[in-house]
Amino acid sequence: MRRVVVTGLGLVSPLAHGVEHSWARLLNSQSGAGRITHFDTDDLACKVAASVPAIDGHGGGGADYLGAFDPDSVMSARDRSRIADFILFGITAADEALKDAGICVKNADTLTQSRIGVSMGSGVGGLEATHYAGHILDTKGPKRVNPFTVPGMVLNLISGNISIRHGLKGPNHCVVTACAAGTHSIGDSMHMIARGDADVMVAGGAEASICRLGIACFLACRAMTTHFNDTPEQASRPYDKDRDGFLMGEGAGALILEEYECARARGAKIYAEVKGYGLSGDAYHITSPSPDGDGGFRAMQMALKNANMKISDIDYINAHGTSTPVGDEAEVRAVERLLGGDIRKHAQHLSMSSTKSATGHLLGAAGAVEAVFSVLALRDQVAPPTLNLHNQSFDSDINLVPLVKQKRSINAVLSNSFGFGGTNGSLIFTHVD
Repeated sequence: MRRVVVTGLGLVSPLAHGVEHSWARLLNSQSGAGRITHFDTDDLACKVAASVPAIDGHGGGGADYLGAFDPDSVMSARDRSRIADFILFGITAADEALKDAGICVKNADTLTQSRIGVSMGSGVGGLEATHYAGHILDTKGPKRVNPFTVPGMVLNLISGNISIRHGLKGPNHCVVTACAAGTHSIGDSMHMIARGDADVMVAGGAEASICRLGIACFLACRAMTTHFNDTPEQASRPYDKDRDGFLMGEGAGALILEEYECARARGAKIYAEVKGYGLSGDAYHITSPSPDGDGGFRAMQMALKNANMKISDIDYINAHGTSTPVGDEAEVRAVERLLGGDIRKHAQHLSMSSTKSATGHLLGAAGAVEAVFSVLALRDQVAPPTLNLHNQSFDSDINLVPLVKQKRSINAVLSNSFGFGGTNGSLIFTHVD
């Protein structure tokens, strides 16, 4: 099987637009959370979220905010009116990642274009566009429904738009596995390259579900935070005893995956190798993970086997860690199970944090954003912090990196994503030998 490496990164996150801006804020223990201001929340129990900071002030910051997102820099207002925001975020992250990798094939021959593909996932896609179209149908009738509603909201159109924009004629794929979609997109892309279906893949995920319908639906599932409306920066608090559910985030992450010899031949900058990928099903409950974390355990176990590695080879884990009462502890217990008999001895070398404490939970984009952070942790030899972890709610010898970053030696990183329906995914990134 062919080796697969990472040669480009792109991010639109609640922390900032751009990889380095987002990473810097994360390492400085800053939060992307804030009060929801772009729609009415008076009748919603959750009034906070982690929105992408825009130059118009939406999501925090202002015109002078370093790393604020300017949609006009991506496409015209007319073109944006034809797509949902999750597609806009995905296009933006893909643009940055392709530029970072030094890949431009728009005017290349068909053979070259056909060796580069796209796999961008999403959990719910154009939720707000769907809601709005339903409102128009009910209030104004079918003839007033926008003809761009379907191409603007269907999940695979994120990959379709990226493909058209950049002339990528290889595999055109979209994974829809709830909150594991970004991770599965990256893992599936790794397999496509490894078996020769493509030489390069734009892989990741995007989401934009911070709307009245999105908040109301997840509140109905009793999955969201409701106790921190006056202190939004404290709302996402994985492992802390006061956690009460996840904080919704939005944005996109994109990685350029490339066959190792191709990358070397063109002198590409190589961030990391995608060494392992595992996935599993809980077969337990439609929204709740198995309390013993068995599904996550088996996904991690498969990724380690795929990479021909042991858990003792992993230095840092970017956890799924959504700040839910059951899920956080289940994941930690699954990692402890991997560590085996003498947990205290083996846990000493391992750091594990949840960057959702800073970004909120980006649903289908979470795994992609966290994969970017995992690669950067490897690059910079630093474990990013778990914010708001003041009083850990359960005992564990695993270092959960409370409050501030920790400099340390990192040679291998594992990144986890778990989703509704009991779907699980794990990725392993390492330095390139």
